[in-house]
Amino acid sequence: MSQDGAHGRYAGRALANNRYQLRDLLGEGGMASVHLAHDTMLDRPVAIKTLHTELGREQAFRERFRREAQAVAKLTHTNIVSVFDTGEDSLDGMTMPYIVMEYVEGRPLGSVLDEDVRQFGAMPADKALKITADVLAALEISHEMGLVHRDIKPGNVMMTKRGVVKVMDFGIARAMQSGVTSMTQTGMVVGTPQYLSPEQALGRGVDARSDLYSVGIMLFQLVTGRLPFEADSPLAIAYAHVQEEPVAPSSINRALPPAVDALIARALKKNPNERFPSAEAMRDECLRVAASFQAAPPSIVPGAQTASGAGVGSAVFPPVGQTPPPATNNVQTPYQPAPTPNPYGTPTPAPAYGYPQQAGYQTPAPNAYASSTPPPYNITPQQAPAASSGGRNNKPVILGSIIVSVIAVGGLIAALLMNGGSDDDAKGSDGASTSASSHPTGYRKGDANRTIEKTECTDPQESYDDPDKIQVPDFTYKNWDSVLSCLKSVGWHYDKTAVDENTWGEGIVIRQSPKAGTDVDPKDVDIQFDISTGNPA
Repeated sequence: MSQDGAHGRYAGRALANNRYQLRDLLGEGGMASVHLAHDTMLDRPVAIKTLHTELGREQAFRERFRREAQAVAKLTHTNIVSVFDTGEDSLDGMTMPYIVMEYVEGRPLGSVLDEDVRQFGAMPADKALKITADVLAALEISHEMGLVHRDIKPGNVMMTKRGVVKVMDFGIARAMQSGVTSMTQTGMVVGTPQYLSPEQALGRGVDARSDLYSVGIMLFQLVTGRLPFEADSPLAIAYAHVQEEPVAPSSINRALPPAVDALIARALKKNPNERFPSAEAMRDECLRVAASFQAAPPSIVPGAQTASGAGVGSAVFPPVGQTPPPATNNVQTPYQPAPTPNPYGTPTPAPAYGYPQQAGYQTPAPNAYASSTPPPYNITPQQAPAASSGGRNNKPVILGSIIVSVIAVGGLIAALLMNGGSDDDAKGSDGASTSASSHPTGYRKGDANRTIEKTECTDPQESYDDPDKIQVPDFTYKNWDSVLSCLKSVGWHYDKTAVDENTWGEGIVIRQSPKAGTDVDPKDVDIQFDISTGNPA
């Protein structure tokens, strides 16, 4: 019996003593089918996920699935699809485990991305970062409960008609780790190859940081319209996750600022210890980056290529029935069986990519990958070193460069002496420095319009748990003058530290402690602020 015949035919049937009436088939995957259903007791639409019969036969899996569903039901968050009920029923003499979930009237994130790709070539970066931040908000809650999603991808993220992000399928991928015999059958893959973390690809233990890697893959896909690793087979893709370095997203989408490149590069580190420490930290960075640049439509580079494990992958994992080619120095050997240590315990000597290698690996030459990949930024002829030609004497060029440098330094010293070190004389009409001596190269002045209203201090949000306490306002990324005015209006104590950074600019609060939303006694408020100097770090 085909899968379609086994599950599509359940439309019109009922579960849980006729409480749930199955209707249209909403979707189908390798593990389960999802039907729109009607809850006759509460008179509301719900979505019901029914596990495929080959999984339902396994008692060990059903028990793990039940425990996971119970845990997921405790996750209550705007960005998480709620679980209402779970159980088992018998249809046509076969055990049918099911989960009753919130019905989300919307469409998958993959569909939203496809529409943006058709219109712009990729999703606008500000939109992608905000969606990613909402996904991370959902993961923050699940990780606090000890649940690792393990299958974050656009297909498991829904967007409602109002644009609300809803993450689905918490716990399902984790349940697949139960060790029952079905898990080794063809096609029963834990997670999706294109989004697997290196530790998942190696079959090692995973934690919350594995989800953050998958989020990084998804964000790369949103802002470029393509995946960072593409190959002909799941094994080749898994190989790429472990060994290949992705290209900078800005080499595909020229509209992306360096901050987006840096964010994604950190999320995609091979070593989990080098990624963001938590979903909260990555979410904060997404919001910070989203607010740090002017939104612009994507600018896709024609013919830009992503990293591919196809060439090496086909050599390492040849198609069935073919003999592998002779090994060469630039082809890695396949993964060898090895004990699975705790990847986050005592560190072992790491290779160039920082992740413990298994036996049989050779670390690729530092330039082996870069030589076949377009550089992330354009290099002008003036920036590139000139090649020597026929042993020509370069001394006149070097001498001329030294003379020019001396003249430039002398001019700078003269300017400093003429200014006399007076800051007041160096100020323009807007208070900004007009002298080259006042600030180093790369200095940035903060936006004076990023203000906070005094009412945030005089009429703060009350605590949800204690009526005698208030929640600390959010002062981050606000101009310090407005923050100071707010603090003084209620007499709150504060301390401040100057921090060199030029993303936000001089006078902008970049961190606060305690964080926004923390419950405090309004009579005893003391806040520590880190304030940007506007100078490069």
